[in-house]
Amino acid sequence: MEEKLRTILKEARAEIVSANFSDYEQLRIKYLGRKSALARSLRKIKDLPEKARRDMGELGNRIKREIIQLLNDLKDKAKDKARDGRSASFDPTCPGIVPDLGRLHPITQIIDDLIEYFRGLGFSVAEGPEVELEKYNFDLLNIPDNHPARDEWDTFWVNRKEGSKNNTLLRTHTSPVQLRYMKSHKAPIRIIAPGRTFRYEAEDATHGSVFYQLEGLMIDKNITVANLKAVIDAMVKHILGEDVETRLRPSYFPFTEPSYEVDAWFGGKWLELMGCGMVSRKVLKNGGVDPDEYSGFAFGMGIERLIMLKYGIKDIRYFYQPNFDFLKQF
Repeated sequence: MEEKLRTILKEARAEIVSANFSDYEQLRIKYLGRKSALARSLRKIKDLPEKARRDMGELGNRIKREIIQLLNDLKDKAKDKARDGRSASFDPTCPGIVPDLGRLHPITQIIDDLIEYFRGLGFSVAEGPEVELEKYNFDLLNIPDNHPARDEWDTFWVNRKEGSKNNTLLRTHTSPVQLRYMKSHKAPIRIIAPGRTFRYEAEDATHGSVFYQLEGLMIDKNITVANLKAVIDAMVKHILGEDVETRLRPSYFPFTEPSYEVDAWFGGKWLELMGCGMVSRKVLKNGGVDPDEYSGFAFGMGIERLIMLKYGIKDIRYFYQPNFDFLKQF
């Protein structure tokens, strides 16, 4: 074994001393990697008799330290060479490398665009906590504990205790913002609530456990489905183009009655875009609004889905990857 170890050192000296820095990583793996001849030899030392084990261990460690020093010398030699070459050939009049400029994320761009658009329609922007009380996320939105929608929207609980009124979770939608705003403001109300939401969902090309929503709420006297359709139709045309048509398709949501899915005629076919409906009387009461005097509509859409339709993006996961080649397209 002693002869083998000394042979390894001899070969390392000859090869590393005459190498270029571009070979550094290859040489490091060859002589110090887990599968290197040195590593294999050192692993066999434990099988030797005690005296030979001690002697070979000392020799092996000494050889390993010398190879490390040889590699460090190769690295230092490359630095010195680069420094000398730069002083001789560096031309300060040559144009530099222009750094890539940062930009707003496409999700931020669309949210800012929608905020600007809805402000033009008289809407205000409302915000709420991402860690939300159970009563705002579910109970006050007509989703009691035994409601089937709890199974679909169950999410990441932060604090949950049976019978507690202070259970908290990562909000599953931005609708709780509507209740908080209704409780602290008197009708009439016109708000949008953009923000991040969370759901316990398997991630794939069209689903994510973290995504952005934008909710809209209008409450006033004599608000009807016609007002809802007009606002949504104008908003979709603003984002996707003037030639895009929309339709309301009957659906079900616990907090609106009647409820609709919004489809958009885009790319030669009808595509599901968002949910909406007239705010249910119970939700209005929970928010402190008299349903006999006021009515209202609400809608909610996924921001990522809107961008995917607008730009033909096939995978929602692109939005959350640090891929500048993708992000700089927007």
